[in-house]
Amino acid sequence: MRRIMPVVAVLGFVAGCGAMPSAEDRATLSAREQARRMGNVLRGSGLDDPQDLAHRASELDGAQVMKVSGTSVRERDGVRVVVRVKGTSTESFGGNEVTVERCFELRVHGDTPFDAVPPRVDCPATAPLTFGPWPKGPELPSEKRLLKAIPAVPAGGRADENEIRRAVGRMRLDPAIEAGYLTKDDTVGVSLTVRPVHGNGPLDCVLISVAPGRTSVFVPSTIQRMPGEGGCGPGNAIDPLPPPH
Repeated sequence: MRRIMPVVAVLGFVAGCGAMPSAEDRATLSAREQARRMGNVLRGSGLDDPQDLAHRASELDGAQVMKVSGTSVRERDGVRVVVRVKGTSTESFGGNEVTVERCFELRVHGDTPFDAVPPRVDCPATAPLTFGPWPKGPELPSEKRLLKAIPAVPAGGRADENEIRRAVGRMRLDPAIEAGYLTKDDTVGVSLTVRPVHGNGPLDCVLISVAPGRTSVFVPSTIQRMPGEGGCGPGNAIDPLPPPH
């Protein structure tokens, strides 16, 4: 009997494994977790147009966009993006890797909570949607062009904001380029900014500091150019923020 008891125990354990999630179930959970994170990205993207949201989803690692519906995230039903995601797991016995493809519906709407678990849906029989490149915003003027257009101030002088505004106006920049100005003591800071055309990415900006005896042009770091960081303001042209750590 002593030799039979371990065998009975093993058989009981194997029988009990029937209640454990299968490798396929665990792979599906893995795919759902990826889709949950994708939903968070879309809800934080700042995008509203359904095609833009689907385009953004197509850029996420492991996502295939199968379908998009809705008209706006502000409408009652929001925007719904169906993504196909792969999930993997390993068999408890044998150690073989199991891979599944599952589809989930990501809802983007104001009342959809962060970390919402996306429901699983049937995968459409059609091929994944494809998207061209994002439209480009206007190009900012080069450092060479700015230094040529904006009048330098001699040492001991004082920068004149109105004169600098007129000089920037004569450059006939694209109307989508936002200009900002700030005068502090004898120095004028200028910011030229283009907002991203697809969501809450970094701003595109160039800063100009016009000081007595020195005119400098520079582009802030990517972190400082994120919305809300203040790196694209004219004040940063006069007193640059410390570099990010």
